[in-house]
Amino acid sequence: MAHDDWRARAGTPFACEKAPVAARRGMAVTNHPLASAASLEMLAAGGNAIDAAVAALFALTVVEPMMVGIFGGGVAVIRLADGTTTTIDGLATAPAAARPDAYEPVSDTWPDYMETRGRRNFMGASAVAVPGTLKGWCEALARFGRLPLADVMEPAIRHARRGFTVTPYLAACTAENAPLLARDVAIAEIFLPGGEPVAAGARLVQGDYAQTLATIAREGPDALYGGSLGSEIGSALRAAGSYLAPADLAAYRTVERAPVRGTYRGVEIIGPAPPASGGVHIVQMLNLLEAYDLAAMGFGTPDTLHLLLEVLKIAAVDRRAATADPAFVDVPVARLTAKDYAALRRPEIDPARAGRYAPGVGTNESQNTTHVTVADADGAIVTSTQTINSLFGAKIMIPGTGIVPNNYMYLFDPHPGHALSLAPGKRITSGISALIGCRAGRPVFALGLPGAHRIPAGALQAVLNLVDHGMSLQEAVEAPRVFTWGEEAEIEDGVPETVRAALAARGHPVRPVAHVGGGMCAVGFGPDGTMTGAACWRADGSPAGLGGGLARAGTSFWPDPRRDAPSA
Repeated sequence: MAHDDWRARAGTPFACEKAPVAARRGMAVTNHPLASAASLEMLAAGGNAIDAAVAALFALTVVEPMMVGIFGGGVAVIRLADGTTTTIDGLATAPAAARPDAYEPVSDTWPDYMETRGRRNFMGASAVAVPGTLKGWCEALARFGRLPLADVMEPAIRHARRGFTVTPYLAACTAENAPLLARDVAIAEIFLPGGEPVAAGARLVQGDYAQTLATIAREGPDALYGGSLGSEIGSALRAAGSYLAPADLAAYRTVERAPVRGTYRGVEIIGPAPPASGGVHIVQMLNLLEAYDLAAMGFGTPDTLHLLLEVLKIAAVDRRAATADPAFVDVPVARLTAKDYAALRRPEIDPARAGRYAPGVGTNESQNTTHVTVADADGAIVTSTQTINSLFGAKIMIPGTGIVPNNYMYLFDPHPGHALSLAPGKRITSGISALIGCRAGRPVFALGLPGAHRIPAGALQAVLNLVDHGMSLQEAVEAPRVFTWGEEAEIEDGVPETVRAALAARGHPVRPVAHVGGGMCAVGFGPDGTMTGAACWRADGSPAGLGGGLARAGTSFWPDPRRDAPSA
């Protein structure tokens, strides 16, 4: 699929900063080298892709604590060795005590539409939703993995207890959030030692968290969901002003869902179903773009980027109008993913001018993540995005546990009466876009990235880079990106000024940004069984592959030939 011809037509040239890895026995791509190493440890021990992915996620809660935790939410798209594909929805839910008017909005218009008085939905105990990550990971492991939970958690416990070296990326994220972290004594003690943000190169030890993980390794997820750990945490949060109570943890359930499927130029696209919005709206956007010859238009040209921004706006208005928890909202998945619907909306796009769009569907009421992509030699694949929502979640730590809880309440519309409005037990709606692409039933790529509502835009562009532009996997994940949700057009600094000016001339309110979304993790699958892993410069992404193998069948080690003692 890769070729170099795209460079001759490109309006945005670029060079890759990282190198891919190739292997045949297994591949793990995560946003920290220690998490990728945890994956390989499981594969080398006889585990499969599910064991490896879960080990990586537990390790990431230690080494990428600003992004993911056991008190968060996420979705995994899992392809088993026999080709069966399913998704496990471990997204967070609103506590039973939450009500549509729980927060007081400060504005009815963007950009402050989601903000509330005192930022109670953004930080502190009042921002914490009922977590699903731990239950989702443990259920995937129990159903589809080979190794015991204690073995899979061991690398995470080891790194929490013994410490690890802080990367510049973690240090920068901590420094950016230091004023907010300083408001909570427990989290400041770990990440602001002596009142200063933890520095790159320092060793970060999380003793309380190591003990919490060890408890879960012994007792299983029920320690949190109905056990003594959950009772302790729920009571502490409730006392601090949270809507969450121990009963919410005991009542939490994951949901297994059939994935969303679509096609684009002969490639089947498989993604998560609502309330994760990525699968639906990426298929919708690909349908809109399928009528255009993007390869001829060129990567990163004004014409191509203009079309991208327009389809992103169409998908955004439809998402806000119609995509939410299907237990509360009738989500029109079939219509949104239909090629006929794309044909109906495509004429609204003016190829010469930025437009504004209204939703084409309705409903009937009833930002910072991590990603892992892992594959094994038997054909199993896991592409999973997990998060505590904002950097460092609710910006607090539950005392004595080392747990940084989510701030998922920030994703509910604080205005009552809308598809995304708050309701007891309602699942949050996420932009998670963990994707698998297949040709003739065989996987050709699996990918995903962090980045909140920017996730679908990043995943969409990676698919276009591979399918339309013929980029290598490494090029596809590192290529400059764009994003809009209908307001400003965020254009990465890697896009030339001449292209940005051309977009502005078409009416796009251009805002240059350092990066759109976070670090993508991708695995490519060759026809000969070779797997390629690639990660981009936007995080500490590190591919790690397992090569070599066992000795040839029937081989043993022969000692030196025996010689009889010489006769006297």
